Parts: sequence; C-alpha cells; structure tokens
Amino acid sequence: MRRPFCAAAFLVLLTAGCGGGSSSGRGPAAPPPDDSAPSGLDSRPVNLTCVAPPRADPAASEIALEPVFAALSFAQPLGMLQMPGDDSRWFVLEKGGTVRVVASEPGTAAFDADFLRLNVNASGEGGLFGMAFHPDYPADPRVFVSWTEGSAPMTSVVAHFVSLDGGATLDPGSRSDVIRVNQDASNHNGGHIAFGPDRHLYFALGDGGGGGDPLDRAQDTTNMLGAMLRLDVDGAAPYAIPSGANGNPFADQPPCPPDHSAGSSCPEIFAWGLRNPWRFSFDRETGKLWVGDVGQGAREEIDIVERGGNYGWDCREGFVAHGSPSPACANVTNAVDPVHDYPRALGQSVTGGYVYRGTAIPALAGQYVFGDFVSGRIFRLIGDGQGGYVADELLDTELQIASFAEGPSGELYVVDLGGTLHRIVPADGGGSGEEGPNVAERLSATGCVDPSDATVAAAGTVPYGVAAPAWFDGAVRERFLALPEGTAIAIDGGGKLVFPVGTVLMERFRVDGAPIETRLLMQHAEGDWGGYSYAWDASLQDGVLVDGGRTVDLGGRQWQFPSSADCAACHRSSAGVALGLEAAQLNRSFTYPLTGRTANQLATFDSIGLFASRAVPETLPALPSPDDPAATPEQRARAYLHANCAHCHGAAQLAGLDLRYSTSLALTGTCDVPPARGDLGLENARIVAPGDSDRSVLVARMSRRDVHGMPPLGSLATDDVGIALIRAWIDTLAGCG
Repeated sequence: MRRPFCAAAFLVLLTAGCGGGSSSGRGPAAPPPDDSAPSGLDSRPVNLTCVAPPRADPAASEIALEPVFAALSFAQPLGMLQMPGDDSRWFVLEKGGTVRVVASEPGTAAFDADFLRLNVNASGEGGLFGMAFHPDYPADPRVFVSWTEGSAPMTSVVAHFVSLDGGATLDPGSRSDVIRVNQDASNHNGGHIAFGPDRHLYFALGDGGGGGDPLDRAQDTTNMLGAMLRLDVDGAAPYAIPSGANGNPFADQPPCPPDHSAGSSCPEIFAWGLRNPWRFSFDRETGKLWVGDVGQGAREEIDIVERGGNYGWDCREGFVAHGSPSPACANVTNAVDPVHDYPRALGQSVTGGYVYRGTAIPALAGQYVFGDFVSGRIFRLIGDGQGGYVADELLDTELQIASFAEGPSGELYVVDLGGTLHRIVPADGGGSGEEGPNVAERLSATGCVDPSDATVAAAGTVPYGVAAPAWFDGAVRERFLALPEGTAIAIDGGGKLVFPVGTVLMERFRVDGAPIETRLLMQHAEGDWGGYSYAWDASLQDGVLVDGGRTVDLGGRQWQFPSSADCAACHRSSAGVALGLEAAQLNRSFTYPLTGRTANQLATFDSIGLFASRAVPETLPALPSPDDPAATPEQRARAYLHANCAHCHGAAQLAGLDLRYSTSLALTGTCDVPPARGDLGLENARIVAPGDSDRSVLVARMSRRDVHGMPPLGSLATDDVGIALIRAWIDTLAGCG
C-alpha cells in the first residue's frame, strides 16, 4: 500500500537512535499538575467536516503478488529470465549453481532438465549471480553466465556456454571464460550481467567488501572493483573494448589483469564509484541504465548510470558525504548524485528493479519499480515535478526480494530468496489508472479549517498539547484532534490511545511567526493511516498539498517536507501510529482558548465524552516536560528521549535500544554499552558513558546532521538546548543503577 507523507514524520528512525541513550534508575514520574478547573470545555464540539475519507489512494489498489510455480520448490533463487523472443520457458538461477528450467504454462508442477550446473563458491555473498542470452540467440548460440568460484582468492567469472541439444541444456564443456576478477572477500561481489541496447555486455562488480570501509577500491580505476564494466563480446575473443565517440572512458589503456595489478585505469570500466550494485536493468523504451546500489550503514540508493560517471562511493553514500571517506575523496569533485536514496529505517539492502512497460497496471507506466531485500518493501519512483524523484511504497511484503524479472510483455516478477516466485498483478481488480476522490488539494477544502480562513481550525476540532514535544527545527506548533460524530477513543492497559476510524490529527507549524506547513494524519480504515502535508502558498492564505518530499529555503534557513516513504518509517503499529498523542503526554494541564480555562486534558476529554470509558488522570501515566524545573535532570532527559527517540527505539527496539520513559536504565541497552554501529571517533566510546558526555555516542549523534546524525530524517538543524539537557544528565550519572 502506498503510504503518503504523514503528520509528525520528523522523527528518529534507526540505528543508535538519537545517538542512543538511556537513564540511570529513572525515578517516579512527575505527578499531573493541579488544575484550576475540572474541565477546560463545556461540551464536545460537533464535527461534521473534519473526518478522514475512505482510502482514495490509487496505489492502494494497484499491485498485489500472485505466486507462480507454487507447486515447485527453489533453493535460494537469485534471478529468473527468458530467452529472447521465447516466452515458453523460465530460467531460474539458484545461488548454489543450478539453472532450473520451468515451462511457462499455469500449474506447472515439474522441472524440465536443468539448463546448467556449475561448481560455484556460494559462501557468504557468493554464488550464481547472472545469466544473459546473446541478443541474437539462438542464431548466436552463446549464453553468458556470471558466478564466483575458488577461494584465496574467490574469483568473479563471466563465461559463455553453448547448447549441443537444441537449447534444452548448456554443455559445461563448452565453457569459454570472458573475464575473471579476483575478489578480496566473500561480500560486495555484485555479479549481475545483461546486454544493453548497444549490444555490449554489462557486468556490475561491488567494491570487494571485507568488512569496514573499503580501501579506495571504488575510486581506484586501476582495478575493476566497485565499477560497471562494459565489454564488446562480438569484436574479439575473449572481448574487445568499446571505443570511439561513445567508447569506454579509458578505452586506450591495456586490459586489466584479474589481480588488480594494473598500472593504469582499466579500459573495461564504463562507470565507477559503486559500492555493491545489486541488480540493474535497461529501460526498454529509453535505454537508460538503472542500478540499485547497496549502502554501507545509512542510505540505500538508486542511480541512472552513464558512461564515465563517478557515483561517489566511498566518498558519498546516497546524497550525503560518507562519514569515513578515504583519502582519495579529496580529489573527487564530480561525483554523480543518485536519483533517489532512502534511509535504513525503510530497508537495508536495495534490490534494483525495472521501469514498468507492461499494460496490466497502467498507473505504473513509465515508473521505476524496485524493492528492498531486508524489509521486503516494494516501491516505485515518481517524478517530483522538479526533475527529481520521490519514492512511493506500493507493497510491504514478507519476502527476501533477491531480484526482479521482466517478461517479454513488460510485466514484472519478484524472486524471493526464500524459494518462491511471484508475478506483480493489479490488486482487487484495480490498476485502471483512474483515481478516485482523494484528499483535497487545498487545505481550505479539507473540512479541518475554516474555509474562509485556513489559519483557523474548524469548529469541530479539539486543541491539545503534549508534555514533551519532539524537536522540529525550532518551529512553533499547534495541535488539534477531530473525531467523527458518535465515536470515542479507547484507552488500553498501557495508556495507549486507540482511535476510531475517521479520526484526523492536525498539526500546524510556524517559523518566525509565519505559517509554513499544516499536516493531517487520517485513519481511513481500521489500521490504515495516511498522512498529508500542506505547504502554505506565497500569499499565506491557504495550504497546497505536497506530493512527495522536498526541502525549501526560508530566507536563509532550510525547511524539509518529508516524503511518504520517510513518513512510513515512523508511523507504524509498533510505534503507536499516532505519535505523541498518548495518555502520558496528555496527562497535563492545558489552557483552552475557547473558554480561557486551564484544566487537565485527560479530565477534559473524559468530561466531554471523547473517551469510550472513564479516564482518571491519577491512575494513568504522566510524562514530565523537559522544561519543567520541578522535575529532576533524569526525568527531564528521559522525557526528551521518549518524545524524540522512542518511536523507533521503543517497542520496536531498533538497534537493540528501548528509550521509552517507562524503561529502566538497565534495560535500555545503552548505559556503558559500546556502540555497535561506529564510535564516531570517540575514545573508549559508549552509547551513554555515565559521568562523561564527551564519550557518549548519544550526544555525538544528536550533535550532527550528516549520515551519522540523529534524527536521520526531517531535522536539518541541531537542537542545542536538547543537547545541553542530555549532556547535563549524562554528566550527573554515577553508574547504570
């Protein structure tokens, strides 16, 4: 399902969150403050306009996965393809070295004879990676295959084979090696091969891996690692170098040996600066070369690779500078940015896909479809109207997406390393490309504001505040809640609020006194939340719906509108979806503009019938404010971490951390714990070093806004007051108590 941009998406996402962090023996929660009135409102406002509509997102009904060859079992399949001009059979590559053959008929329950069996080194990330039929097959009977073999060193091999039985199988004895490249380790091997529209063979290689940061391999063009190679397999044996006006950039140099001992740039290289290109494809209409390049520890990226391009690794990871660049990066000034990157919160290993050129799902026409091996998500890229792309999640699966495949008609398939194959199909008969009614393009038409003055919330909304607000680059915020008539909020045993279908949460942002953004978080159906961001137009009279993320300049300071994918990383069920709106955050006094009265919010909500059952503030948890001078340094710091970090490092325990206010220090996984994801150059580093904030990765990450900073999304400016608060707390810790 597509997950549009959601309210309150500027949140901590993953790895050592907010830098990591914890508390020592948290102490009791601050009691709810005394209130001057039993209720801040006299009655529940009538709400007939600010109600979430049923899901109207066309992508929600665009794709599903349909199993193919369900009666067969594959052993770690890595790819599938068909012969040119022949859709009668599928060839499925298994990591262990076998190419299986399956008839394309529905219900096929038996394999044909294996097309090829190879003795491969499948340890680590090794194995049988790719296969490509010559463009003139079967007139030219060569079939090219890519795999790893041997050890000390493991070697990447591309060879071609021919068939002696009319195409039923390949003859192992016909092997003729095209190119060999020694690998330094059993990871980051790349290995995919395909013929381009220029009829040359393209071969993608990773940087050689080996753990830690690579040793300049991807920036060193005297070796073939970390590069896209292009070979002319028709011009000479074993290959010729494409030359001329569109030739390889180093075409005039001698061929490089497999052991990386060349003294000049390798003529085989078409482009370089890649970390681990895992699956690439050519758009069958435009010929563009799309590559999914797996990141190191922060960003996954999609590249359109062109001749002579340097794609930045290990100087850059995605759009940002890599945290531990090699010395070679001092001379890299022309790195090509990806067309899209995404954070590790959405996945940890991109799998490149295809530009959709099929007919079954018209709404996907011309859009690049790709996935993530770790998270199982399938995305598409949509043009942002400014020459760039934003990612849109199509489906969240349980698959280990090892590869995509394209049939002759342009329809797409998904290969699951777990052993299953799937066809991407329209969901629920959808895919017509016709959009139903969607959320309003203008804020004034949403029903959640006064249509004549969009700066005023609709009369049916209820204002509220939170005890510990998250950091949003210093913006001033107002918050509003709207429930459909006849519905109420349930409270579970842990103080979590459960909202009825149709609920809308609205948050308004002001920067330097001017409105900049309004966000709506809507529950369209049970468990189906969607968020929408409205950017205020130049007249400051209305907000316009933002389609995808963007960053704007506000007269010298930057403001970031997150993308739908950024939003989906935080607003998940494990985080409670409606972030910040929980009993502990609401259990405080609030002054209601309508009456001028100050009262406890939970008591007010209870008195006007917003709760499905009685809510007694004294029996529910309460969160102190990080600014409350009456609270202890520990309580204030833990409240700050709860608001800013526990969305990911809470119930989900990403990176093994639990930073919820209710979790004792000993159980947070942070106090006196060495960081598992980099020490950022700190000597004897700890996530939280009791008594020494200078050794605490928590503080170091909060103080940065590069790939190692926290939060990794949404915030472009550090919270200096919050950093000082966390420093002061850590420096008071005598231990992990």
